[in-house]
Amino acid sequence: MENISILTPFELAKITNHRSGEIKFGEKIHTLPKDTKDYEYIATCEARFVLIGLPEDIGVKANLGRTGAASAYQSALNNLVNIQHNKYCKGSDLLVLGHLNFDQEQAIAQSLDPKNKEDRKQLFELVEKIDKEVSHVIHQICKAGKFPIIIGGGHNNAYGNIKGLALAKGKSVNAINFDAHTDFRILEGRHSGNGFSYAFEDGFLKKYFVFGLHENFVSKSVFNTLKELTTRVKFVTYEELEVKREKIFETELEEALEFIKNEPFGVELDLDAIPGIPSSAMTLSGLSVDKARHYIYFMGKHANASYLHICEGAPELDDSKNNHLTGKLIAALITDFMKAKAL
Repeated sequence: MENISILTPFELAKITNHRSGEIKFGEKIHTLPKDTKDYEYIATCEARFVLIGLPEDIGVKANLGRTGAASAYQSALNNLVNIQHNKYCKGSDLLVLGHLNFDQEQAIAQSLDPKNKEDRKQLFELVEKIDKEVSHVIHQICKAGKFPIIIGGGHNNAYGNIKGLALAKGKSVNAINFDAHTDFRILEGRHSGNGFSYAFEDGFLKKYFVFGLHENFVSKSVFNTLKELTTRVKFVTYEELEVKREKIFETELEEALEFIKNEPFGVELDLDAIPGIPSSAMTLSGLSVDKARHYIYFMGKHANASYLHICEGAPELDDSKNNHLTGKLIAALITDFMKAKAL
Protein backbone atom coordinates (compact mmCIF):
# COMPACT_ATOMS: atom_id res chain seq x y z
CA MET A 1 0.00 0.00 0.00
CA GLU A 2 2.99 2.25 -0.53
CA ASN A 3 1.08 4.56 -2.90
CA ILE A 4 -1.95 4.99 -0.64
CA SER A 5 -2.10 7.80 1.90
CA ILE A 6 -3.91 5.90 4.65
CA LEU A 7 -6.57 7.83 6.58
CA THR A 8 -5.58 7.72 10.25
CA PRO A 9 -7.96 7.71 13.24
CA PHE A 10 -6.52 11.10 14.23
CA GLU A 11 -7.26 12.60 10.80
CA LEU A 12 -10.76 11.12 10.89
CA ALA A 13 -11.46 12.54 14.36
CA LYS A 14 -10.15 15.95 13.30
CA ILE A 15 -12.74 16.34 10.52
CA THR A 16 -15.64 14.81 12.50
CA ASN A 17 -17.77 17.40 14.30
CA HIS A 18 -18.82 15.67 17.50
CA ARG A 19 -22.11 16.69 19.08
CA SER A 20 -23.67 15.58 22.35
CA GLY A 21 -26.61 13.21 21.86
CA GLU A 22 -25.64 12.34 18.27
CA ILE A 23 -23.52 9.66 16.64
CA LYS A 24 -21.77 10.79 13.49
CA PHE A 25 -20.57 8.55 10.66
CA GLY A 26 -17.00 9.49 11.49
CA GLU A 27 -17.35 7.99 14.96
CA LYS A 28 -18.15 4.57 13.51
CA ILE A 29 -16.20 4.46 10.25
CA HIS A 30 -13.34 1.94 10.09
CA THR A 31 -9.78 2.87 9.19
CA LEU A 32 -6.81 0.61 8.56
CA PRO A 33 -4.86 -0.39 11.68
CA LYS A 34 -1.41 1.10 12.02
CA ASP A 35 1.39 -0.65 10.12
CA THR A 36 -1.02 -2.61 7.91
CA LYS A 37 1.04 -3.61 4.88
CA ASP A 38 -1.40 -5.63 2.80
CA TYR A 39 -5.08 -6.03 2.10
CA GLU A 40 -5.82 -8.82 4.58
CA TYR A 41 -7.60 -6.50 7.02
CA ILE A 42 -10.02 -5.42 4.30
CA ALA A 43 -11.21 -8.99 3.86
CA THR A 44 -11.74 -9.57 7.60
CA CYS A 45 -13.21 -6.15 8.47
CA GLU A 46 -16.97 -6.10 9.13
CA ALA A 47 -17.44 -3.18 6.74
CA ARG A 48 -18.76 -4.20 3.33
CA PHE A 49 -17.83 -0.94 1.58
CA VAL A 50 -14.33 0.43 1.04
CA LEU A 51 -13.93 4.09 0.10
CA ILE A 52 -10.87 5.23 -1.85
CA GLY A 53 -10.16 8.78 -3.01
CA LEU A 54 -8.56 9.73 -6.32
CA PRO A 55 -7.40 13.35 -5.97
CA GLU A 56 -6.26 13.99 -9.53
CA ASP A 57 -7.38 15.89 -12.61
CA ILE A 58 -4.63 14.89 -15.03
CA GLY A 59 -7.02 12.92 -17.23
CA VAL A 60 -9.27 15.96 -17.45
CA LYS A 61 -6.34 18.17 -18.45
CA ALA A 62 -5.23 15.64 -21.07
CA ASN A 63 -8.78 15.86 -22.46
CA LEU A 64 -8.53 19.67 -22.69
CA GLY A 65 -11.01 20.12 -19.85
CA ARG A 66 -11.08 22.40 -16.80
CA THR A 67 -9.07 21.03 -13.89
CA GLY A 68 -10.41 20.97 -10.34
CA ALA A 69 -11.60 17.39 -9.89
CA ALA A 70 -8.68 16.71 -7.55
CA SER A 71 -10.57 18.57 -4.82
CA ALA A 72 -13.68 16.35 -4.75
CA TYR A 73 -12.48 13.57 -2.48
CA GLN A 74 -11.61 15.70 0.55
CA SER A 75 -14.81 17.71 0.21
CA ALA A 76 -16.86 14.52 0.04
CA LEU A 77 -15.07 12.97 3.01
CA ASN A 78 -15.54 16.08 5.16
CA ASN A 79 -19.28 15.88 4.55
CA LEU A 80 -19.62 12.10 4.73
CA VAL A 81 -18.10 11.77 8.20
CA ASN A 82 -20.59 14.31 9.60
CA ILE A 83 -23.84 12.67 8.52
CA GLN A 84 -25.81 10.73 11.12
CA HIS A 85 -25.11 7.09 11.94
CA ASN A 86 -28.61 5.61 12.33
CA LYS A 87 -30.87 2.73 11.37
CA TYR A 88 -31.01 3.84 7.74
CA CYS A 89 -27.28 3.88 7.10
CA LYS A 90 -24.46 2.88 9.40
CA GLY A 91 -20.93 4.26 9.43
CA SER A 92 -19.69 0.91 10.71
CA ASP A 93 -20.43 -0.57 7.28
CA LEU A 94 -17.74 1.63 5.70
CA LEU A 95 -13.95 1.37 5.70
CA VAL A 96 -12.21 4.53 4.49
CA LEU A 97 -8.91 3.38 3.03
CA GLY A 98 -7.59 6.85 2.25
CA HIS A 99 -6.50 8.21 -1.11
CA LEU A 100 -4.05 7.28 -3.82
CA ASN A 101 -1.18 9.73 -3.68
CA PHE A 102 -0.79 11.48 -7.02
CA ASP A 103 1.08 14.53 -5.71
CA GLN A 104 4.12 13.90 -7.89
CA GLU A 105 2.05 13.34 -11.03
CA GLN A 106 -0.07 16.40 -10.29
CA ALA A 107 3.06 18.54 -9.93
CA ILE A 108 4.41 17.34 -13.29
CA ALA A 109 1.05 17.87 -15.01
CA GLN A 110 0.78 21.42 -13.72
CA SER A 111 3.74 22.48 -15.88
CA LEU A 112 2.41 20.83 -19.05
CA ASP A 113 0.32 22.50 -21.76
CA PRO A 114 -2.25 20.08 -23.23
CA LYS A 115 -2.37 22.14 -26.44
CA ASN A 116 1.29 21.29 -27.02
CA LYS A 117 1.62 17.92 -28.77
CA GLU A 118 4.61 16.70 -26.77
CA ASP A 119 3.20 17.95 -23.48
CA ARG A 120 -0.10 16.21 -24.15
CA LYS A 121 1.77 12.98 -24.85
CA GLN A 122 3.34 13.27 -21.40
CA LEU A 123 -0.12 13.77 -19.90
CA PHE A 124 -1.29 10.58 -21.64
CA GLU A 125 1.64 8.74 -20.07
CA LEU A 126 0.79 10.07 -16.61
CA VAL A 127 -2.81 8.85 -17.02
CA GLU A 128 -1.51 5.40 -17.95
CA LYS A 129 0.47 5.38 -14.72
CA ILE A 130 -2.67 6.34 -12.79
CA ASP A 131 -4.57 3.54 -14.56
CA LYS A 132 -2.16 0.97 -13.11
CA GLU A 133 -2.49 2.32 -9.58
CA VAL A 134 -6.30 2.48 -9.71
CA SER A 135 -6.76 -0.97 -11.26
CA HIS A 136 -4.49 -2.53 -8.64
CA VAL A 137 -6.33 -1.14 -5.62
CA ILE A 138 -9.79 -1.88 -7.10
CA HIS A 139 -8.67 -5.42 -7.91
CA GLN A 140 -7.57 -5.94 -4.30
CA ILE A 141 -10.78 -4.53 -2.80
CA CYS A 142 -13.01 -6.61 -5.08
CA LYS A 143 -10.90 -9.73 -4.49
CA ALA A 144 -11.49 -9.22 -0.76
CA GLY A 145 -15.23 -9.46 -1.42
CA LYS A 146 -15.98 -5.80 -0.72
CA PHE A 147 -17.69 -3.04 -2.69
CA PRO A 148 -15.32 -0.23 -3.73
CA ILE A 149 -16.64 3.33 -3.59
CA ILE A 150 -14.34 5.49 -5.70
CA ILE A 151 -14.50 9.27 -5.30
CA GLY A 152 -12.82 12.08 -7.19
CA GLY A 153 -10.66 12.47 -10.23
CA GLY A 154 -11.64 12.52 -13.88
CA HIS A 155 -13.62 9.90 -15.76
CA ASN A 156 -10.35 8.46 -17.03
CA ASN A 157 -10.48 6.38 -13.85
CA ALA A 158 -13.39 4.31 -15.21
CA TYR A 159 -10.69 2.32 -17.01
CA GLY A 160 -8.90 1.34 -13.81
CA ASN A 161 -12.18 0.56 -12.05
CA ILE A 162 -13.36 -1.73 -14.83
CA LYS A 163 -9.98 -3.43 -15.22
CA GLY A 164 -9.68 -3.97 -11.45
CA LEU A 165 -13.15 -5.52 -11.24
CA ALA A 166 -12.54 -7.69 -14.32
CA LEU A 167 -9.24 -9.00 -12.91
CA ALA A 168 -10.92 -9.82 -9.59
CA LYS A 169 -13.75 -11.69 -11.35
CA GLY A 170 -11.48 -13.34 -13.91
CA LYS A 171 -13.66 -12.20 -16.84
CA SER A 172 -14.87 -9.13 -18.70
CA VAL A 173 -17.53 -7.12 -16.87
CA ASN A 174 -20.23 -4.56 -17.65
CA ALA A 175 -20.72 -0.90 -16.77
CA ILE A 176 -23.46 1.71 -16.72
CA ASN A 177 -22.66 5.41 -16.82
CA PHE A 178 -24.93 8.34 -15.87
CA ASP A 179 -23.25 10.93 -18.06
CA ALA A 180 -23.72 13.70 -20.60
CA HIS A 181 -20.85 12.20 -22.62
CA THR A 182 -20.00 8.68 -23.80
CA ASP A 183 -16.32 8.82 -22.81
CA PHE A 184 -15.99 6.31 -25.65
CA ARG A 185 -13.81 8.44 -27.89
CA ILE A 186 -10.91 7.43 -30.14
CA LEU A 187 -7.86 5.64 -28.75
CA GLU A 188 -5.51 8.61 -29.18
CA GLY A 189 -3.81 8.30 -25.78
CA ARG A 190 -5.36 7.99 -22.35
CA HIS A 191 -7.52 10.79 -21.00
CA SER A 192 -10.91 11.36 -19.37
CA GLY A 193 -12.80 11.06 -22.65
CA ASN A 194 -11.89 7.47 -23.55
CA GLY A 195 -11.78 5.36 -20.39
CA PHE A 196 -14.61 3.12 -21.57
CA SER A 197 -13.38 2.73 -25.15
CA TYR A 198 -9.94 1.67 -23.89
CA ALA A 199 -11.52 -0.77 -21.42
CA PHE A 200 -13.62 -2.15 -24.28
CA GLU A 201 -10.63 -2.43 -26.61
CA ASP A 202 -8.52 -4.18 -23.96
CA GLY A 203 -11.20 -6.78 -23.30
CA PHE A 204 -12.14 -5.74 -19.76
CA LEU A 205 -15.52 -4.19 -20.68
CA LYS A 206 -18.15 -6.50 -22.17
CA LYS A 207 -21.32 -4.38 -22.22
CA TYR A 208 -21.73 -0.66 -21.66
CA PHE A 209 -24.81 1.54 -21.22
CA VAL A 210 -24.74 5.35 -21.23
CA PHE A 211 -27.70 6.87 -19.36
CA GLY A 212 -28.77 10.45 -20.13
CA LEU A 213 -26.35 11.12 -22.97
CA HIS A 214 -26.58 14.66 -24.38
CA GLU A 215 -27.12 14.53 -28.13
CA ASN A 216 -25.23 17.79 -28.72
CA PHE A 217 -22.05 16.47 -27.10
CA VAL A 218 -21.47 13.38 -29.25
CA SER A 219 -19.56 13.52 -32.53
CA LYS A 220 -20.81 11.84 -35.67
CA SER A 221 -17.87 9.41 -35.60
CA VAL A 222 -18.67 8.31 -32.04
CA PHE A 223 -22.35 7.83 -32.94
CA ASN A 224 -21.21 5.69 -35.89
CA THR A 225 -19.05 3.61 -33.56
CA LEU A 226 -21.95 3.10 -31.16
CA LYS A 227 -24.16 2.04 -34.06
CA GLU A 228 -21.62 -0.61 -35.08
CA LEU A 229 -21.48 -1.95 -31.51
CA THR A 230 -25.20 -1.94 -30.83
CA THR A 231 -25.25 -5.45 -29.32
CA ARG A 232 -22.68 -4.43 -26.70
CA VAL A 233 -23.08 -0.67 -26.29
CA LYS A 234 -26.44 1.06 -25.80
CA PHE A 235 -27.62 4.47 -24.63
CA VAL A 236 -30.63 6.64 -23.92
CA THR A 237 -30.34 10.39 -24.41
CA TYR A 238 -31.29 13.20 -22.07
CA GLU A 239 -33.35 14.73 -24.87
CA GLU A 240 -35.36 11.52 -25.32
CA LEU A 241 -36.14 11.54 -21.60
CA GLU A 242 -36.67 15.21 -20.77
CA VAL A 243 -36.93 17.37 -23.91
CA LYS A 244 -38.78 15.28 -26.50
CA ARG A 245 -40.23 13.06 -23.72
CA GLU A 246 -40.28 10.07 -26.00
CA LYS A 247 -39.08 7.74 -23.28
CA ILE A 248 -39.88 7.28 -19.59
CA PHE A 249 -37.11 7.56 -17.00
CA GLU A 250 -38.13 4.55 -14.88
CA THR A 251 -38.71 2.34 -17.92
CA GLU A 252 -35.28 3.21 -19.30
CA LEU A 253 -33.65 2.36 -15.97
CA GLU A 254 -35.25 -1.07 -16.20
CA GLU A 255 -34.12 -1.48 -19.83
CA ALA A 256 -30.58 -0.44 -18.95
CA LEU A 257 -30.40 -2.86 -16.02
CA GLU A 258 -31.74 -5.68 -18.20
CA PHE A 259 -28.89 -5.01 -20.64
CA ILE A 260 -26.05 -5.22 -18.09
CA LYS A 261 -27.33 -7.29 -15.17
CA ASN A 262 -26.08 -10.73 -16.21
CA GLU A 263 -22.46 -9.92 -15.36
CA PRO A 264 -20.82 -8.01 -12.50
CA PHE A 265 -21.12 -4.33 -13.36
CA GLY A 266 -19.82 -0.97 -12.23
CA VAL A 267 -22.11 1.95 -11.44
CA GLU A 268 -20.57 5.16 -12.80
CA LEU A 269 -21.81 8.72 -12.34
CA ASP A 270 -20.28 11.83 -13.86
CA LEU A 271 -21.32 14.93 -11.94
CA ASP A 272 -21.17 17.06 -15.08
CA ALA A 273 -24.47 15.42 -16.10
CA ILE A 274 -26.29 17.23 -13.27
CA PRO A 275 -27.19 20.92 -13.76
CA GLY A 276 -25.21 23.46 -11.77
CA ILE A 277 -22.65 21.11 -10.27
CA PRO A 278 -19.10 22.54 -10.54
CA SER A 279 -17.19 20.20 -12.84
CA SER A 280 -14.82 20.06 -15.79
CA ALA A 281 -17.79 20.40 -18.17
CA MET A 282 -20.48 22.06 -16.06
CA THR A 283 -23.97 22.20 -17.54
CA LEU A 284 -27.16 24.14 -16.85
CA SER A 285 -29.34 21.49 -18.48
CA GLY A 286 -29.43 17.85 -17.47
CA LEU A 287 -31.03 15.17 -15.33
CA SER A 288 -31.79 16.31 -11.79
CA VAL A 289 -30.05 15.50 -8.53
CA ASP A 290 -33.10 13.48 -7.48
CA LYS A 291 -32.93 11.39 -10.66
CA ALA A 292 -29.19 10.86 -10.15
CA ARG A 293 -29.81 9.62 -6.61
CA HIS A 294 -32.57 7.28 -7.76
CA TYR A 295 -30.32 5.97 -10.55
CA ILE A 296 -27.65 4.97 -8.04
CA TYR A 297 -30.18 3.42 -5.66
CA PHE A 298 -31.95 1.54 -8.46
CA MET A 299 -28.75 0.10 -9.91
CA GLY A 300 -27.16 -0.53 -6.52
CA LYS A 301 -30.00 -2.84 -5.47
CA HIS A 302 -28.95 -5.48 -7.98
CA ALA A 303 -26.66 -8.23 -6.70
CA ASN A 304 -24.22 -7.74 -9.60
CA ALA A 305 -23.68 -4.03 -8.89
CA SER A 306 -20.04 -4.26 -7.83
CA TYR A 307 -18.69 -0.74 -7.36
CA LEU A 308 -19.69 2.94 -7.31
CA HIS A 309 -17.63 5.63 -9.01
CA ILE A 310 -18.50 9.34 -8.66
CA CYS A 311 -16.21 11.59 -10.69
CA GLU A 312 -15.55 14.97 -12.33
CA GLY A 313 -16.94 17.03 -9.45
CA ALA A 314 -14.75 20.09 -8.85
CA PRO A 315 -15.67 21.96 -5.65
CA GLU A 316 -12.73 24.33 -6.04
CA LEU A 317 -14.32 25.72 -9.21
CA ASP A 318 -17.25 26.96 -7.12
CA ASP A 319 -16.22 30.43 -5.96
CA SER A 320 -19.44 30.97 -4.02
CA LYS A 321 -19.82 30.51 -0.28
CA ASN A 322 -21.50 27.17 -0.99
CA ASN A 323 -18.53 25.25 -2.37
CA HIS A 324 -19.09 22.55 0.26
CA LEU A 325 -22.33 21.52 -1.43
CA THR A 326 -20.64 19.36 -4.07
CA GLY A 327 -19.10 17.27 -1.31
CA LYS A 328 -22.46 17.14 0.44
CA LEU A 329 -24.08 15.78 -2.72
CA ILE A 330 -21.37 13.15 -3.15
CA ALA A 331 -21.90 12.05 0.46
CA ALA A 332 -25.62 11.59 -0.24
CA LEU A 333 -24.89 9.56 -3.36
CA ILE A 334 -22.52 7.32 -1.40
CA THR A 335 -25.15 6.58 1.23
CA ASP A 336 -27.77 5.92 -1.47
CA PHE A 337 -25.55 3.13 -2.81
CA MET A 338 -24.91 1.76 0.66
CA LYS A 339 -28.63 1.72 1.44
CA ALA A 340 -29.38 -0.04 -1.84
CA LYS A 341 -26.87 -2.80 -1.13
CA ALA A 342 -28.31 -3.27 2.37
CA LEU A 343 -31.57 -4.62 0.91
